[in-house]
Amino acid sequence: MIDVAGSSGLSLWHAVGRNRRERPALEGPLDVDLAVVGGGFLGLSTALHTAEKGISVVVLEAELIAWGATGRNAGFVVPNFAKRDPDDIIAQLGPERGERLVDFAAGSADLVFDLIKRHAIECDAVQSGWIQPAHSPAALQKTRSRAEQWARRGRPTVGLDSQAVEELTGVRGYLGGWMDRLGGVLNPVEYARGLDDAAEKAGARIFEHTRVASIGRTGDGWVLKTASGSVRAGKVLIATNAYGGHLERTLQRTYIPLKIFQIATAPLPREVRTRLLPGGQGVGDTRRNLFTFRFDSGNRLITGGMHVFGPGADTRVPRAIWRRLAKQLHLQEIPPLEYSWSGMAAVEPDFLPHLVDLGPGLIAGFACNGRGIAMTTAMGKVLADWADGTKPQDLPLPFGPPSPIPFRSLMRHAPNVLLPWSMLRDRLDEAG
Repeated sequence: MIDVAGSSGLSLWHAVGRNRRERPALEGPLDVDLAVVGGGFLGLSTALHTAEKGISVVVLEAELIAWGATGRNAGFVVPNFAKRDPDDIIAQLGPERGERLVDFAAGSADLVFDLIKRHAIECDAVQSGWIQPAHSPAALQKTRSRAEQWARRGRPTVGLDSQAVEELTGVRGYLGGWMDRLGGVLNPVEYARGLDDAAEKAGARIFEHTRVASIGRTGDGWVLKTASGSVRAGKVLIATNAYGGHLERTLQRTYIPLKIFQIATAPLPREVRTRLLPGGQGVGDTRRNLFTFRFDSGNRLITGGMHVFGPGADTRVPRAIWRRLAKQLHLQEIPPLEYSWSGMAAVEPDFLPHLVDLGPGLIAGFACNGRGIAMTTAMGKVLADWADGTKPQDLPLPFGPPSPIPFRSLMRHAPNVLLPWSMLRDRLDEAG
């Protein structure tokens, strides 16, 4: 096993990446209209769309492009919400704001794949759909409702019975489910590097190894200080997700950090590969202890999940996920485990994307909740409108001051503490 996370802090995608171009560290002062902190999907998409409007923009990345959650995920492009459906979002936010947010999500995958085509990004992108199989009768009813709600809005969704799920995935035992035909998969690091190149060609300035030490108000703008330079900007976007809490401590109390492990096997034999996901879709089922799987372009099986942490977790958890993969996919011989890595996701209490108001012209964006590639790319496009003068409250996203989670110091441990109970409930659901 190649423990990528243990050796470099990076992922499979960095290990197999082809199109790496070094960016310099910032030296000296710089004046721009918009400063973006963080070189992930959100920061790069914002920079690209902002630069295309003729607005000066700089991206400041503390490590490497796609170093954080952007380069540590599984590469699923999913244009819907992790735990929420259109009807209840509209009920919560009201018809006007609710519909705008639902439309925002609905177009997010198409935006990703359109950018890939327009900028000729080589990232092994396949828009063949995203499948959510149901593990229990209650989950099956939820997937049927979910598919119907999206279909009412003109989305190419399809409900699946158990036979259809087996034919599409090669996996027995699911009761049915649904498929969003607009979803897909890609290599997230190569996609981020493609956005990086496109943003730079459009006029954005991009710096790596440039950690922002502080952000301070000055006149009608902001000053960002780094070890070897500074940036004066009229507006600032913090696009660090769960990796930039040192910049604004209040932000750390607005989300639950969730450590996710990912693994990749050795390439599968042809006869096994043709049985599993012959159409190349991505899969994420309805279990509380979510089970996902997909293939990369090298026929490696990729899956991830959580497990009860503790001593030796970086070795123990990937092997537990590896064994689960073999069990769920009915593999008689387990393909060797070649890569393992982990990353931190930021989970909002309502599982919706959010823009956080930190001061005049200072915003933080949170959009992941398990849907990072599609949602953050789309958020970057609308934040370019904000850079161009649109009021943040007029964007199709929830916007407001920081809303700290009550008892967050305890709640941050809840996913790990409650995981055994979630796994037990999953088994009881299936047994029932």
